[in-house]
Amino acid sequence: MPVYTYRGTNRAGSNVSGEQVAENKTELAALLRRQQIKVVKMSEKGREFSLPSFGSGVSSKELAIFTRQFSVMIDAGLPLVQCLEILAGQQDNRTFQKVLTGTRSGVEGGSTLSAAMRQFDKVFDQLYVNMVEAGETGGILDTILQRLSAYIEKNVKLKRAVPSSPRCSSACRSTCRCPLVSSSA
Repeated sequence: MPVYTYRGTNRAGSNVSGEQVAENKTELAALLRRQQIKVVKMSEKGREFSLPSFGSGVSSKELAIFTRQFSVMIDAGLPLVQCLEILAGQQDNRTFQKVLTGTRSGVEGGSTLSAAMRQFDKVFDQLYVNMVEAGETGGILDTILQRLSAYIEKNVKLKRAVPSSPRCSSACRSTCRCPLVSSSA
């Protein structure tokens, strides 16, 4: 029988990983479910291969839209799990959809929203998670999410407004005194 490696979370929300002998992945999933382990990843030992991932796969714009929609839904009084389920279903980005589904599973399993988001640190940075945690603690999650969405939206606009390489426009070249123009003139 093949040996499988797995990674997941237990009932307490702690990350667990290990190796297990099983007939196939379905049997392994059932075995781990009986042990109350929610599987995040499993693969046959010796057959693991994954391409390196660069970045999170979720753009700042997607995160801003999600946060804005999430804040509106929370403000309207929808349950947290239902909001995450709806928003995950609306995502075109498969990576973000998996992140939101994983976050929903964590919340359903008894974790706080911030603890569930903390597992996906490539999507939800430390500032985001800490702000959500503050919102949960203070009972003002909707307000915090609105502020976060405004912050992210401003960052997206700023990134779009600032060019990646410094250049002077043709209109300012005659009066510009920056070193880029001075050295080429």
